[in-house]
Amino acid sequence: MVKKILMLCGDYTEDYETMVPFQALSMLGYQVDAVCPDKKAGDTVATAVHDFLGKQTYTELTGHNFALTADFDSVKTSDYVGLFITGGRAPEYIRLNPRVIEIVKEFFADNKPVAAICHGPQILTAAGVLKGYKATAYSAVGPDINLAGGEYVEVPVDQAVVDRNLVTAPAWPGDTAICREFAKLLGAKIEI
Repeated sequence: MVKKILMLCGDYTEDYETMVPFQALSMLGYQVDAVCPDKKAGDTVATAVHDFLGKQTYTELTGHNFALTADFDSVKTSDYVGLFITGGRAPEYIRLNPRVIEIVKEFFADNKPVAAICHGPQILTAAGVLKGYKATAYSAVGPDINLAGGEYVEVPVDQAVVDRNLVTAPAWPGDTAICREFAKLLGAKIEI
């Protein structure tokens, strides 16, 4: 039986922070069920391409349309071995959906691996699951992590932070690091 990973995303999720983990985890043999509140399998979410060009914050361009692979309304967390939360602007508004918060709490209650990149930890702060955890994120989300009882850790943009069942990364340059560490938490065996 194929092991399944749930991916939470929404409109204006960051392109690389969605497509790269989706493809990398699929390549490892997982079935990645990408979902968005109020959408079904086959619907799309718009993505945004963020870049760091020396300004006070990132720039944003329109990215690709990303096809969802499962229905949000039929998610049962017991069907999944892990949760990946994408970044971009999506986390700030999908965290307002009560079921998104329930899903996150269920993964933490079951101590299953969770990955969150960039603005993804906004969902974790809203769910109240970060107390006592070390985590990283896009720097503007750092105060939210601290206010939620976690400890924001500033790391280079291409790195990840692991604390127990949670792995976080600051932005898309950290896709390799977050996918590698998430795969380890999942118990994936990669042989070369």
